[in-house]
Amino acid sequence: MLELRHVYKTFNPGTVNAKTALNDLSLTLNDGDFVTVIGGNGAGKSTMLNAVAGTWPIDAGTIRLDGKDLTALQEHQRAKYIGRVFQDPMMGTAPNMQIDENLALAMRRGKRRGLRWGVTKAERELYRERLHILGLGLENRMSTKVGLLSGGQRQALTLLMASLQKPKLLLLDEHTAALDPATAAKVLELSEHIIQESGLTAMMITHNMKDAIEHGTRLIMMNEGRIILDISGEEKKRLTIKDLMDKFAELAGFQMESDAVLLTK
Repeated sequence: MLELRHVYKTFNPGTVNAKTALNDLSLTLNDGDFVTVIGGNGAGKSTMLNAVAGTWPIDAGTIRLDGKDLTALQEHQRAKYIGRVFQDPMMGTAPNMQIDENLALAMRRGKRRGLRWGVTKAERELYRERLHILGLGLENRMSTKVGLLSGGQRQALTLLMASLQKPKLLLLDEHTAALDPATAAKVLELSEHIIQESGLTAMMITHNMKDAIEHGTRLIMMNEGRIILDISGEEKKRLTIKDLMDKFAELAGFQMESDAVLLTK
């Protein structure tokens, strides 16, 4: 579904502040993969997601999604294929618009829009059904302005909006990092449910090794702009945090006194 081939990205090239964020990165995601991504500060995790989303261009390499070459496409041109949930619950929604209006915008993503715009009765019923899945009572508050929702409610809504059109790829960019533990656990549970129910291909960045192990079908670890570990299936299910720390030490070349290196933003 997703193919990254020999991707390079350097910030501030040719200066003393030059930083190679992606270094000959290659990765293939199969249809239906739910990949969790971990790594230390500067490992290249967010740069990889931003490269896939088209937030900034890569220096070399190719990015293909479902056989289509996205490498030269701008971010807005990729939006019809890619759903994304950001770390900040304030992003991804229009706070001054109602819940149903936000969902209508998401439903029309990538489509041509004319002068006639509104939420139809059929759409409203669909939104009510989808909101009910979240278990937050938002289906009874569809006329509420999104800016009045809590961080967790807003992130759950953003997750629903990002998956409403069943994108080719769903990117979860540390989407629970700004939430309290209980709310984060709820949003992660919803994420897994929506991904499985809709059969989505997804990639989730997290600094929480426990979450990376417990969620998804595959785990990759990055270091210095490359993937140094790729685990799936039964091997992933048997993983422990100590296993990950030991593997990081073996592959990255230095030992951690704790998991702080992988949990640091």
